[in-house]
Formats: sequence, structure tokens, C-alpha cells
Amino acid sequence: MQKTLVLTVVGRDRTGLVESLARLIADAGGNWLESRMCRLGGEFAGILRASVPEEREDSLAGSLEGLKSEGLTVVIRHDAVQPSAQPARTATLSLVGHDRPGIIYQISAALAHQNVSFEELTTEFSSAPMSGDMIFKASARLQIPPACSVSELQKELEELGSELMVDIRFVA
Repeated sequence: MQKTLVLTVVGRDRTGLVESLARLIADAGGNWLESRMCRLGGEFAGILRASVPEEREDSLAGSLEGLKSEGLTVVIRHDAVQPSAQPARTATLSLVGHDRPGIIYQISAALAHQNVSFEELTTEFSSAPMSGDMIFKASARLQIPPACSVSELQKELEELGSELMVDIRFVA
């Protein structure tokens, strides 16, 4: 029987880091299923799902623990996907505007108010080409529960965009 694990990985970036993880999973007879990984400010962070034979789970956990000596912290969780009675709808959200503290807090609070979950969130901070002003960009894939009114959510996000003076595009 296969066990599906979710691994969170954090540490100082270095060449061969992903290869080390992949080797340990493969050595345990496991399969790398999906992942999101990136380098930010010299640090490496990632989350991945892997399946491994149940009898090799403890061996893999021990091997991953050994990566601490290389400056890598790995947290292992069992994948606990709960099937929903009604599937959630997906939507995308993009935001562009002058940077200021609290943008993600206010957007995430509005989404939480409507019981909307982030499936994926990407943000970046960069200099505008002509003015040099600092621009904040965010893009998200969202899970909208069946009970959520998409029109009410869209209205709330439009009002928030005006308040924050940012451009928000929401597509459900």
C-alpha cells in the first residue's frame, strides 16, 4: 500500500538540493508527484507531494532527517485530502499596484470572509519601468465554495481594489 506524504522543505539554497531530495525519495521506492519550489533571497523553499510504499515510510523519514546536517529542514505530513460533497469552483485573481503594507492581508481577509481558499499565491515586488516606483504584483488561483456568491465576491474585490488603489482582475 502506498502512503502519500506532503513535504515542506526550507534551507540555504545550494546546487544539488532538489537532486538530494529526489534521490532519497527514489531510493525509498517512492514517486515524486507534484511540487512548488523556489529560491527567495538566498533561501530555498518548497512543498512537494510524494508517494512511498507504507513499509518504507519510516526509512524515508530517517533519510530526510539526515538532510539537517546539510542545512535543510524537512517537515513531513500525511496527505489528508478530504473529498468534498460539492466540488469547489476555481477562479484566478491578479493584482497590480503601488506597493504599500497590508495589501495581501486585506485581500486575504476579503477572501476568507467569503470562505474562499488560496490554491496558489505568487507575489513579486519590482521597480516600474518608467518611473522607478515600486510595484507590487500578485496572482492567485482560488477555490470558491459552492455557497459563495461570485457576483458578491467580485463586487467586494472591486471595492477593495478602489480603496487600495490597485488594479484587481478576478475571473471565475
